[in-house]
Amino acid sequence: MIRLPGAGGALRPYEPRPDPAPCVTASAGDPRHGPRGRAAAPFVSRTVFAAAHVVADPFADTAPGGPAALDWDATLAFRHHLWSHGLAVAEAMDTAQRGMGLDWPAAAELILRSAAEARAVGGRIACGAGTDQLTGSAAGLDGVRAAYEEQLACVESTGAQAVLMASRALAAAARGPDDYLAVYGDLLRQAARPVILHWLGPMFDPELTGYWGSADLDAATRTFVELVAAHPGKVDGVKVSLLDAGRETALRRLLPDGVRVHTGDDLHYPELIEGDADGFSHALLGIFDPLAPLAAEAVRVLDTGNARGFRALLDPTVELSRHLFGPPTRFYKTGVVLLAWLAGHQPHFALVGGLQSARSLPHLARAYELADGLGLFPDPTLAEARMRSLLALYGVEG
Repeated sequence: MIRLPGAGGALRPYEPRPDPAPCVTASAGDPRHGPRGRAAAPFVSRTVFAAAHVVADPFADTAPGGPAALDWDATLAFRHHLWSHGLAVAEAMDTAQRGMGLDWPAAAELILRSAAEARAVGGRIACGAGTDQLTGSAAGLDGVRAAYEEQLACVESTGAQAVLMASRALAAAARGPDDYLAVYGDLLRQAARPVILHWLGPMFDPELTGYWGSADLDAATRTFVELVAAHPGKVDGVKVSLLDAGRETALRRLLPDGVRVHTGDDLHYPELIEGDADGFSHALLGIFDPLAPLAAEAVRVLDTGNARGFRALLDPTVELSRHLFGPPTRFYKTGVVLLAWLAGHQPHFALVGGLQSARSLPHLARAYELADGLGLFPDPTLAEARMRSLLALYGVEG
């Protein structure tokens, strides 16, 4: 007889937090999961964030569309893994399933806990502030602004840098570029320290089509640049996730001096990070979640000025990244979590919201093959055994 964890061997019912605003009311004091060693020294030539996934609690009795339940020990241990390689952590972002299973109460607690862990080990962290506590599409601009303000205050209360995420609610409420400039302008004036602005393309979230007031990307870029230029000293950098290397390179040349471009292009990142005679991109990437050790090694080589060695290490990873981020791109989290399980970072292959089912078995099998070919698994025997167990679950024999 198999007995599951929990009282009497039963699944644990999910118990939501009683706090209506957990980021404001919960203590942000000492880390709850003791430090696992100091963070490695940061890189010299580039600022590199890995957008980190979350580990679901597979024993919580939840359902898709319900509150998210996380395995906090495994979730926070993975952040320590990233810091141990010198990577900064981009927390509560798209890779953590914001708007795709991770609700705002869980995201707020994630921000609190991860920021406390970062302080304890000297790791760098930036956290996403959005509007996903809103439901429906009738919030209006005032409601969107208030939701952003709540989350911005939450992030800044922890000492973390804020990433102003793209908002589905703002995309629904805005009637043109001026509405974006007004809402973001108010937020930037209130921000206690320079933020990172996030432009997430519709391939990652179809509800963000026409962001910045136009489906014409040239017009949207003009609005984006106007916003940054109008608030000098308030924007530390921008994260661009449009999967268009040429457009990102052009944007680097349009932004005011001192504003960094953090590439979010998981298809062309080696060339964008290397850069050209006119500049380069920093990084804030979901693919650096599974690639952490290899990506860190590559950037340290780049720190020595060896661009050829950097590309020799990172270029072979692009095939895996393009596979994980293939259409529908927004489901890339499934492959990221699969690789974390195969690499031994978590004991199961489950995602919040049931998104482990969002990719086909052939897709998952190919992800395993590509990752294994890159040597990403610390224990290849464990990875093979786990992959065989998944294949068997689907009825594959032999």
